[in-house]
Amino acid sequence: MKTVDLFCGCGGLSLGFQGAGYEIVGAFDCWEAALNCYTNNFKHEAHYLDLSKKNLALKEIRPLNPDIIIGGPPCQDFSSAGKRKEGNRASLTISFAKIINSVRPQYFVMENVSRAKSSIAYNDAKIIFKKAGYGLTEQVLDASKCGVPQKRKRFFCIGALNEEDGFLDTYLAANQSVLPLSIRTYFNQNNYDLPFDYYYRHPRSYSRRAIFSVDEPSPTIRGVNRPKPPEYKKHPNDAADPDNIRALTTQERALLQTFPLSFDFGNNQMIAEQMIGNAVPVNLSNHVARSLLSFIKQDTQKQSIEFINWLQQEHHYTQLAAKDVISHLARCNRLLSFQNLTEKEYLESLEEKETFKKLTRSIRSQLKRAVKLYAAYEQGSHRK
Repeated sequence: MKTVDLFCGCGGLSLGFQGAGYEIVGAFDCWEAALNCYTNNFKHEAHYLDLSKKNLALKEIRPLNPDIIIGGPPCQDFSSAGKRKEGNRASLTISFAKIINSVRPQYFVMENVSRAKSSIAYNDAKIIFKKAGYGLTEQVLDASKCGVPQKRKRFFCIGALNEEDGFLDTYLAANQSVLPLSIRTYFNQNNYDLPFDYYYRHPRSYSRRAIFSVDEPSPTIRGVNRPKPPEYKKHPNDAADPDNIRALTTQERALLQTFPLSFDFGNNQMIAEQMIGNAVPVNLSNHVARSLLSFIKQDTQKQSIEFINWLQQEHHYTQLAAKDVISHLARCNRLLSFQNLTEKEYLESLEEKETFKKLTRSIRSQLKRAVKLYAAYEQGSHRK
């Protein structure tokens, strides 16, 4: 699955999808520090691109011919439900939708804060997705039940061309754990050092608790990390007395976002903290990626069976010969993705590939025949 990551940040979404076997062919953002961090941690580069400028963005994205586009548009400007005014960055959700509508990948994944689901910008984006022919799965996922030791709730809109709404619901649910994942359990599973039982996390207001136990998921990792004030007084709901309790280190916060120990956030601690807080937890991303892949594999298997049956019934192929056609199609798709091309466009593009030209005449003929058969199958009256 050729994948493009928009608003990639330091790479939480990319790392999760890459770990599930997707091929990241492009990553874009306009935050220089995050782009540098991304490039330092992946074998491919991330590129500067203002994604609010659709035509400019399309010039960079279209040639990559992605099967799937993933991304987390900035969320800081979303209003709560009922308010009619939202900040400029909320419009980037609409920019994401317009790019999807123009590129038309087979799938897309958009991540955001949970309140984004009720925002004006998302409602406008959803209209664009539906008009473009995408079936949508819309879910707020609790990261602590998706392999992340953090009580972080995030909204995902996952689209698939020509599918029914809710197509991925059961797959997302099937892969979730029943109980939330605690910090202690996660650190033990990964052989990470855990030299404390309690820690300080600065509250938004002192009406909330600030001291938490490692035997529960952490609260949401934010983009700032403040030390415990010397004058801090114990809150009734604190998990322990404040004496000798410290805030988490930058490295520990990155681990709670399920980045690997080897991930390098650079030397600027303030920027590193912001990148960590803004990132999609790697394991949450991986959970969505694996769920989607399970759906794709099952759907592909179903389509293969239907295609084999069609070859046997309409063209009197033996089962062995029909399976050979499937193999030829798979080989074609490795040379050139079928995505967004007509039969004529695909065959013309295929014949221009140097790797295709090096094949024997007989094999080239077999591959083109397989493409023509599949195109006839797709256009047949049995496809409803």
